[in-house]
Amino acid sequence: MKQVSKSTLNRRKFNKLLLAGGLLAAYGTKTYSNVKSLNELRGKRLTVAAIQMAPKVADWQVNLAQAEKLIREAQKTKAEWIILPEMFTTAAAFHPDMHDCIQPLDGRPMQMMKRLSREGNTVIGGSFLASKREGVFNTFALVFPDGNIYYHDKDFPTNWENCYYTKGNDDGVLDTAYGRVGSVLCWEFIRSGTAKRLLDKVNLIVGGSCWWTVPDDVDTDSPYRKANLKMLKEAAPNMARMLGVPVVHGSHAGNFEGFFSPELPDVSYDSSYLGETMIVDHGGNILSRLPKNAGAGVVTATLEIPTDPKSTMAIPDSFWIPEEMPQEWKDAWTRWFEKGGDYYSMVTKEYLKTGDIPEYLPVYMR
Repeated sequence: MKQVSKSTLNRRKFNKLLLAGGLLAAYGTKTYSNVKSLNELRGKRLTVAAIQMAPKVADWQVNLAQAEKLIREAQKTKAEWIILPEMFTTAAAFHPDMHDCIQPLDGRPMQMMKRLSREGNTVIGGSFLASKREGVFNTFALVFPDGNIYYHDKDFPTNWENCYYTKGNDDGVLDTAYGRVGSVLCWEFIRSGTAKRLLDKVNLIVGGSCWWTVPDDVDTDSPYRKANLKMLKEAAPNMARMLGVPVVHGSHAGNFEGFFSPELPDVSYDSSYLGETMIVDHGGNILSRLPKNAGAGVVTATLEIPTDPKSTMAIPDSFWIPEEMPQEWKDAWTRWFEKGGDYYSMVTKEYLKTGDIPEYLPVYMR
């Protein structure tokens, strides 16, 4: 859009621009001059906030209201960038209400982020289930007060997530007007391929997780519980070390109720999200953190954007970064592509067209 001189803005043009969102393009550089360029911030400091939510599974209205409340809390801290958890409108579970939470890319979650970014003069990022022409994606949107938005679609869904969205194909590099930012979501943090595609390309990592654990009825001292929590705690710090850049990581915490899978739709999967919202410096040191038992909240820290990012940890040659990841989980992650993919094609995509679950499906898929 062409720059519009103030002197040429009569009332009719003003109203037209306002309705089209063009007023921000016309005046954005003046009104939102507080949003600093990462290129200018190299060797300087940026105040950021990461949000931890206590979500209600598959209730987008409740979660959207909670996200707005926490964003406003973060804005009071004078944070310049604010990052929400992955799938902040829904969290993740196999649950019959998940379909109802899928939103158009520019739907209510995006409108909320755009409004609060503009009102608070802050950069806001978060991911949600977004429907586009090509299908449903777990889309991270980084929203700037001037109206610019940059996107990343998560590369591979994890386990039952395959039922509700499909894989993205971008590299996770957000080439913004303010500098190059990497977007990383949940198990993207623990895959070597993520680090390899971002190495030497970004100055900052933003993203989040919806990291659940084993069911409640598994022994509290199960080695699987310990391995899973260790993987999460080390995910963001290790990514920071491998890339030599800071990481802002939002997350979810608290209990949830879901079901095991399309084949076992009546068998409950009651569990919890593990928290570990954190802000990590470019050397992998945790500057601020919220564990699971802290519940919903906001952490803030001031980051130094490195002048010349230097990796301090080698990127493994293996597909997965954590050595302690059980083989059963690797196998299940691969198996879910087909299992969940069938459900996505036959149920989720059909539901988006008609608003109903197809009657011809096998009982286990209804």
